[in-house]
Amino acid sequence: MFKITPNPPETDAEIDPNPTSPYSTPGSRKLHEAAERALDHYLKPTPPSPPRRPSTMFLVDPNTGAEDLMAHACESMASASIMLSDFAALLDSPYRNTVLGIQQVVMLGELAVNRALDKIDPALRQ
Repeated sequence: MFKITPNPPETDAEIDPNPTSPYSTPGSRKLHEAAERALDHYLKPTPPSPPRRPSTMFLVDPNTGAEDLMAHACESMASASIMLSDFAALLDSPYRNTVLGIQQVVMLGELAVNRALDKIDPALRQ
């Protein structure tokens, strides 16, 4: 007795000679590149950048005390507040209101610095 057997079905290797290629569809190349970037990010970290060196053009003496620095900041803010107030007097309404708002922020900063100075050494402030 003779039994007819069909040919075996075609395998993936016969259809696509390179079945492991990540580029079988046009979108898979982008997916593969994104995956490579993600793996490189975690597995090949970049060396740390050198620490930031601030400019030394205007250098504050490192031996200056905190109280002296805050007193200078307070005086600078008071001067800025006066300059803004004088400048606002020369302007018309919308710009005048903006400058007065900035002046108020500077004045509030001055008050905060004064309060911090009071907390540093109250005996020196009296």
